[in-house]
Amino acid sequence: MTKSHVPNPVDLHVGARVRMRRKFLKMSQQDLADSLDLTFQQVQKYERGANRISASKLHQTSQALRTPIEYFFEGLGEIAPIAGFSDSDSEQFVHGFLVTTDGIELAEAFPRVKDGKVRRKILDLVRSLGSTENHL
Repeated sequence: MTKSHVPNPVDLHVGARVRMRRKFLKMSQQDLADSLDLTFQQVQKYERGANRISASKLHQTSQALRTPIEYFFEGLGEIAPIAGFSDSDSEQFVHGFLVTTDGIELAEAFPRVKDGKVRRKILDLVRSLGSTENHL
C-alpha cells in the first residue's frame, strides 16, 4: 500500500468508535446506513477508516447513534503513535479487539461476574487457551 493509500490514524480511530457504538446499540451496518441515507458498503468504509467522514455526516452519525460528536474522538490522544515507541502497537491491538463484537460482549459480561476468584479463573483460562493456540 502506498503512503497516500494508508488510512489516517484519526480516520481509523473515528471509524472504530462508530463501529463500537453501533455494535453497542446492536445496530446493523444496514440500519445505520439507512438512517444516514448511505449504502452499508459506505458505512463499512467509514468504520475501517478507508473513507473520511465529513463533518455533516459525522453530525448525522452522532444523532443516529445517540451520542455526542466528542464520543468519536475520545481516547484519540491516548492512542496516537509516538515516534520511536512501540507501546502504542499493543494499545492499538487492545483497542482493535475492544471494538469487535466479541470484545464488546466480553467487556459487557465480565464485570457482571461478581466473584473475584471466578474472574481470576476466567482470566487464567483465557491466558492458557491463548498460549496453547500460539503453540499449535
